[in-house]
Amino acid sequence: MSLSRREFAKVSAGTMLAMLVPYQVAAEAAKALTPNGPRETQDPALAEYERAAHDWAFVVDYQRCIGCGKCAVACKLENNVPLEPHFNRTWVERYVITDRGEVLVDSPDAGFHGFHDDLAEKYPGVKVNESYYIPKLCNQCDNPPCVQVCPVSATYKLKDGVILVDRKRCIGCRYCIQACPYGARFLDPRVRTADKCTWCYHRITKDLLPACVEACPVGARIFGDRGDPESRVSRILRDEKVYVLKPDLKTRPRVFYMNLPEEVR
Repeated sequence: MSLSRREFAKVSAGTMLAMLVPYQVAAEAAKALTPNGPRETQDPALAEYERAAHDWAFVVDYQRCIGCGKCAVACKLENNVPLEPHFNRTWVERYVITDRGEVLVDSPDAGFHGFHDDLAEKYPGVKVNESYYIPKLCNQCDNPPCVQVCPVSATYKLKDGVILVDRKRCIGCRYCIQACPYGARFLDPRVRTADKCTWCYHRITKDLLPACVEACPVGARIFGDRGDPESRVSRILRDEKVYVLKPDLKTRPRVFYMNLPEEVR
């Protein structure tokens, strides 16, 4: 079937409009977002939530992770995170250890689509001894450098251990992004303010799990209250061998990894 120039122009314009609509909707949704911190939120559920009564922590069992990317997908959908691969509240990295002890790390599209490539083709001529996946996210540090450097107090820490960003105060200076040693922050291009994982604060304050935890099909992500000695998180921290990322920086992360290999620490 042939199209006239006028018909072709109409079809092309309609196609471009259809492609732009999701981005326009996302942009409008971003503008409508309330601060991801509770300073100005009118959510009545928070009125009944006692922050001082909780001590949240996150545990990752990397040996269970299969690199499927469902956590990254769930996070973006739940929190209206831009779909581009360099904007992430959580992501998955693949560590490849060679027979020479070299450590190769990659994270295609932040693990959003999973890891389906063949290691022999990706690293030709390299003998792979082992490979594994490491989920990463904001560590909600007890000694957070991001809070210290914010010139307008837009980044702040709550009594339950979660660090949030007040979008109404943030001026987009990127100081917090540069200060984070874990690469867990980014500047939202739609509103030009800092963004990061909040452990789905809007969910956990209503007794729901973070979206990434709920979406994980193998139970590699575990979330709970350290204030409850019988919670699964408390039992793991008490009975298992756990590690944090970059312990020498003294940031005191609240994300713990079970049996973490030395190559990652």
